[in-house]
Amino acid sequence: MVQVVLLWFALINIIGYVVMSEDKNRARKRRDRVPEKTLFLLAFMGGALGVLIAMYRKRHKTRHTSFRIGIPFLLLLNILLYGYFLG
Repeated sequence: MVQVVLLWFALINIIGYVVMSEDKNRARKRRDRVPEKTLFLLAFMGGALGVLIAMYRKRHKTRHTSFRIGIPFLLLLNILLYGYFLG
C-alpha cells in the first residue's frame, strides 16, 4: 500500500507540474489554455505540491487569489491525506 501511495504522489505531482508549465507556455503563445478547474482538480487529487512549485517557478497564476490561497490549502489537505495513508 505504501509503495502505491508513493508512486501516486510522484506521478500526480509530476503531472501537476507539467500541466501548470504547459498552461504557462500556452499563455505566452496566446493559445487555448488549460481550464483552472483542471489545475485545481490535479491539486485536489494529490498534486498540489507540483502545481505550487510550477506556480512559483514559472510565475504563473501568482496574482490570482484563488490560486494563492487555494493551492496551499489543498497542499495542506494533501499532506494530511498522505500522512494518513502512509502512517
